Amino acid sequence: MAINPLPPGAGTAIGIDGLIALLAKLPGLGPRSARRAVLQLIKKRESLMQPLARALAEVADSIRICSTCGNVDVQDPCAICRDPKRDAGLICVVEDVSDLWALDRAGLFRGRYHVLGGTLSALDGIGPDDLNIGPLVDRVRKGDIREVILALNATVDGQTTAHYITDRLGALNVDVTALAHGLPVGGELDYLDDGTLAAAMKARRKF
Repeated sequence: MAINPLPPGAGTAIGIDGLIALLAKLPGLGPRSARRAVLQLIKKRESLMQPLARALAEVADSIRICSTCGNVDVQDPCAICRDPKRDAGLICVVEDVSDLWALDRAGLFRGRYHVLGGTLSALDGIGPDDLNIGPLVDRVRKGDIREVILALNATVDGQTTAHYITDRLGALNVDVTALAHGLPVGGELDYLDDGTLAAAMKARRKF
């Protein structure tokens, strides 16, 4: 069904402009892409816009941050931490939830995760207390952890964070390894293909 164009100054135009502005704030969407997305939503109000609005409302009400690993889920602990088939002796440390999703989507790691919530950055004023490092140390100290895999981005801040975590875990009886071959310097996990992630995970080394 054809959509009649909105007349100039129509009251609903304010709401549409606001929706465009909100979508434009999402990663990978600028104003032009946001306008195209909104037009598509308008054309498919019943099959797309309305279900999307309901889904957003439901997720907004039910979203939880896992108190164990920092993952995002609708339950706490999250599904990964509650999965008895996963190896509880392996913890893969990532910078953000998007990195956790990237690794788990590839299906190449069957242990547990730990989300730091960022990396150390002197320029941005982000120190150890601003990250989820203390809880990681507590997990290793209290649990039967054999190996901690540092799957951090190959950036200066990422490697600085990796060295700091290695030092904090040095007194504990645990192997600390890091992703190796296949992970380019300056690369971010969320943008890498599954094959590259698989090569990096399999070739991890002691940090």
